[in-house]
Amino acid sequence: MATWRRDGRVTALQRLGCAGLAGALSLSLTAPLELLTVLAQVGSGHCRRGLRGAGRSLCRAEGLRALWKGNLTACLRLFPYSALQLAASRRLVILFTDELGHISHWRAIMAGSLAGMVATIVTYPTDVIKTRLIVQNRLEPSYEGILHAFYKIYHQEGFFALYRGVSPAILGAVPFSAGSFFVYINLDKIWREPIVHFTPLQNFINGCVAAGVAQTLSFPFETVKRKMQAQSPWLPHYGAVDVHFTGMADCFRQTVKNKGVLGLWSGLTPSLLKIVPYFGVMFTTFEFCKRVCLYRNGYIESPLNYKLTPGVDQSLQPQELRELKLLRRENFEPRKSALEN
Repeated sequence: MATWRRDGRVTALQRLGCAGLAGALSLSLTAPLELLTVLAQVGSGHCRRGLRGAGRSLCRAEGLRALWKGNLTACLRLFPYSALQLAASRRLVILFTDELGHISHWRAIMAGSLAGMVATIVTYPTDVIKTRLIVQNRLEPSYEGILHAFYKIYHQEGFFALYRGVSPAILGAVPFSAGSFFVYINLDKIWREPIVHFTPLQNFINGCVAAGVAQTLSFPFETVKRKMQAQSPWLPHYGAVDVHFTGMADCFRQTVKNKGVLGLWSGLTPSLLKIVPYFGVMFTTFEFCKRVCLYRNGYIESPLNYKLTPGVDQSLQPQELRELKLLRRENFEPRKSALEN
């Protein structure tokens, strides 16, 4: 059993800001690897010469900026996705927690998976748009931007085209959440110290290990999702997808038939090269941003360490701490005499 505790010293808005900033920084730094992953999953001709060859070929054809195609969409998607995931996870964890405040590891996994599914379903159209922006030619674009892509997909292919591939995305959330959580709950045993005392380097390594295991387990679903998102009769060369299919099961079958079982893991190498530092940077940045918020709220002496502010009750909420400080200030301020008034 595990006891779920939410750090009440940081407000919901601050937590969302930390998650958004950490995610945007991680996405922007690893965007070229994300692009190569998607092209490899779809089956684009750029990836026939390996990672370096694909990058050089794409830069020659569309310019250096092509390596960041779809990154703005991915960054804009972060804030609603993070907000929904945090809100849903909080509600579900409370729902699965017993009267003593304990929750089993598997119930925690279920809560995290369901929260990820909710956030994925609501924000899924932006993921489809990101994939379409990646697979198109930047110099001869089918879509001129995010809103134009949304409008064009909706009017040419219908509303359900914005949710093409959502089934493998939802199913893939289960092994991803299970794998990452299983690694995470055993990290304190590996390091032989409580999680709250981990250094930034340990947080970085923890994020990398958990992400690598989780991504490998869920990658077949990710591959099928990308193929389904990219396939469109309205795009040149049918979206550059290497197999044509009628649904999720047919995509699995066609991919295995044409490329073998390992074809479901096509693009895993750039994905791991991307997602491992992505989660490492994101987790480390999130923890640092959280310490900055704790410092601004008055709980720690410096954002560069974990040293607590002397005399401050760490169980108080931020608003309660501010009210207590204001009350103390009013009580200890020297009052003006009647002559001064």
